[in-house]
Amino acid sequence: MPDSGPSFTVRLAETDADLRAAQRLRYDVFVRELGGGGAMVDHEQGLEQDQFDPYFDHMLISDDSSDQVVGVYRLLRGDQAKKMGQFYSEDEYDLSVLRQSGRKLLELGRSCLHAEYRGGAAMYHLWNGLSDYVADHDIEVLFGVASFHGTDMGALAQPLSMLHHNHLAPPELRVRAQPDHFQSMDLVAPDQLDRRAAMVQVPALIKAYLRLGGFVGEGAFIDHAFNTTDICLVLDTARLNARQQRIYGGGRSA
Repeated sequence: MPDSGPSFTVRLAETDADLRAAQRLRYDVFVRELGGGGAMVDHEQGLEQDQFDPYFDHMLISDDSSDQVVGVYRLLRGDQAKKMGQFYSEDEYDLSVLRQSGRKLLELGRSCLHAEYRGGAAMYHLWNGLSDYVADHDIEVLFGVASFHGTDMGALAQPLSMLHHNHLAPPELRVRAQPDHFQSMDLVAPDQLDRRAAMVQVPALIKAYLRLGGFVGEGAFIDHAFNTTDICLVLDTARLNARQQRIYGGGRSA
């Protein structure tokens, strides 16, 4: 019988060891691979951590053959944000339009996969786990910061402009980068866009949100500590069409 590939388990972190496994993977990706940093990063132990971790749910995906954690997602519901006093991304984006909507919100962040598991089934399983979580908590709007590697606006002008011109959120979902850190994404005129070349530069995670019907907020945030240029993605679950719902909820059990 042909090898069907690895099998995976998706679950929420329950122990300190679970959380450390997530932080170790985040360190490998965000610090070692992408050159990021942060005030609480533990280089000796190899942990990418911050003061917000205790308030989040941490979704883990592990390879059943080794129990190794190979993917993580950090999740913060509105009720958890109240305990923390803010959503994580409010340091970068004004979320007033979402907060005032009265809808159930879920912030997503720190999504990453081990290098050997990218482009395969692991992300599919992680998304299905997220789909279950969204359904279990009756979430109506997903949002979170996603990043381009690097901070050179000249190099990122095409993809940022393409997102601004073609995928800007409608007014009722249009979060905006905080004014003291606002970086315009309107850098190239629409008639000067090379859409194909621009899309090549868009990270896979951002493309996935766009395929699901997601939008981007207005303005980018340059995060020098993490060596990234951040955008805010917003996804209204009510806007998913039937095809997109099948993609997003493909693994939802009855």
